[in-house]
Amino acid sequence: MPQVKCTYGGFAREGFMVDRPGLSKGEIEVARVLWEIGPSPVRDVHEAIAAQRDIDFSTVQTYLRRLQSKGYAKSVLKGRVRIYKSKTKPRTVIRETVDDLVQRLFGGETMPLVRHLIEERGIDASELDELRKLLSEIEPDPTRKGQG
Repeated sequence: MPQVKCTYGGFAREGFMVDRPGLSKGEIEVARVLWEIGPSPVRDVHEAIAAQRDIDFSTVQTYLRRLQSKGYAKSVLKGRVRIYKSKTKPRTVIRETVDDLVQRLFGGETMPLVRHLIEERGIDASELDELRKLLSEIEPDPTRKGQG
């Protein structure tokens, strides 16, 4: 069985090794802006977030530095301006964050999370159709050899 290394805030899944810490709410907010606008100086990231809520320039700068130190972003100096760029895809961060949540909150069981999302957050008809389609796509075909 593969070994799994996990640090606080990271996630563990069979076959994967993760050694970077998870992200805080503020760090995720900044990472989302980087994914949306692409490589940017602190000023552009700050302006994008400040359009939605009040936040100090230095706070955004700190979040970007943390993203870099945790391995989620990288930066290059262009003249006198530091440009930050995401090193991780949104899908990767979502997977890591949800896997960590499921492990810590639900002991690795996914159904309590699914049940909570459906019962507490609700699901409309189009989402229900999408869920049915997804389930039919991943459901094992009993006529295929080796399954069932």
